Amino acid sequence: MNTFLGFGRPYVEKHYNKTGQRAFLHMKRTPKPKSEDSSSNTGDPPRKKPTRLAIGMEGGFDMSDEQCEYEEEVTLVILPQFLEIQRDGLSGLPEMVRDRVSSAIDAILAADSASRKQEVQAWDGEVRQVSKHAFNLQQLEGAPRIPPCGWKCSVCDLRENLWLNLTDGAILCGRRYFDGSGGNNHAVQHYRETGYPLAVKLGTITPDGGDVYSYDEDDMVLDPNLSEHLTHFGIDMMKMQKTDKTMTELEIDMNQRIGEWELIQESGVQLQPLYGQGFTGIRNLGNSCYLNSTMQVVFSIPAFQRKYVEQMEQIFHRAPSDPTQDFSTQVAKLGHGLLSGEYSKPAPEKEGEEQKGLQDGIAPRMFKALIGKGHPEFSTNRQQDAQEFFLHFINMVEVSGGVIMGHLYFPG
Repeated sequence: MNTFLGFGRPYVEKHYNKTGQRAFLHMKRTPKPKSEDSSSNTGDPPRKKPTRLAIGMEGGFDMSDEQCEYEEEVTLVILPQFLEIQRDGLSGLPEMVRDRVSSAIDAILAADSASRKQEVQAWDGEVRQVSKHAFNLQQLEGAPRIPPCGWKCSVCDLRENLWLNLTDGAILCGRRYFDGSGGNNHAVQHYRETGYPLAVKLGTITPDGGDVYSYDEDDMVLDPNLSEHLTHFGIDMMKMQKTDKTMTELEIDMNQRIGEWELIQESGVQLQPLYGQGFTGIRNLGNSCYLNSTMQVVFSIPAFQRKYVEQMEQIFHRAPSDPTQDFSTQVAKLGHGLLSGEYSKPAPEKEGEEQKGLQDGIAPRMFKALIGKGHPEFSTNRQQDAQEFFLHFINMVEVSGGVIMGHLYFPG
């Protein structure tokens, strides 16, 4: 209660032996299902469907709407005897000690609430930047005249998910989606062959704009000159009407329709859950699949297992006074969580629910916060590239002294 660092039961005594810190606050949270929301019983309006590709913002997905409520039990614990004092039993302490302990408890509980708010940061997936090609886009002479409707892919004859290249006027189908729907990737193949960067999705063009994608910038972008660029092909943006779903609408539909578990299981097949060492999942912390997949692969490599997991106790012993800011400590902690099997157990059944065989997994928020600290991309909740993250991780390993002459260094 002096440093405000949290420890599990196996490590709190080691921290006491190392630092002499004796007073700790033990918080036990017992989940209980929320009562069913009913407009007839509570008068609350029905839960709204998301209309915006965002988290924690008006119209977006509401991540604060937890499925459980919690009963909290707070106990003061004094080491090394592990003497427990209930919060309502502090009256027996001297007044000065009681006031200081009560203030510390209040501060810890308030900090926990603040960390919960920070844990689910607001994220707006509809914010787009102006393309660097928007003001100097090359448009070829002798461009074709594009009709206002009746389009089809010039390669495969698809009539949906069509994109108009704003340089040469080619109409081609978009990318194939993860479930096999969408297009046949002819638009992106055209970019690879020509280097023409911008394309607009046909069917999304209205007097207010349209969905523009930059293959060079690998993102949805804004084109302030879209009307001028479309006029080059004989398209009057002011007369166009929306006939297809925007990319935002498609993403919202998919997020609502398909859960993460459905993405990884075989269609129509009930898979057998696996538990134990090496079978621990990582929770999604908000667009964190790049981190999750990378670290699962990293800790399948024996050299990383030996360096961080087998030497975990030595790493913890050498850790500074604030282990939350020590890279090696956080990597070892994550590796132990993935490989030990301690967190690879069926989630406890909730009253009135059938056991689904799923596990809670681990949520490496400290690791994510530390490795992303100061980085313009990995410090955010935006989607990222797994290879770029892996290179950043390896660089952090090198900076922390973990690589010598191109090989992982094993001290001691």
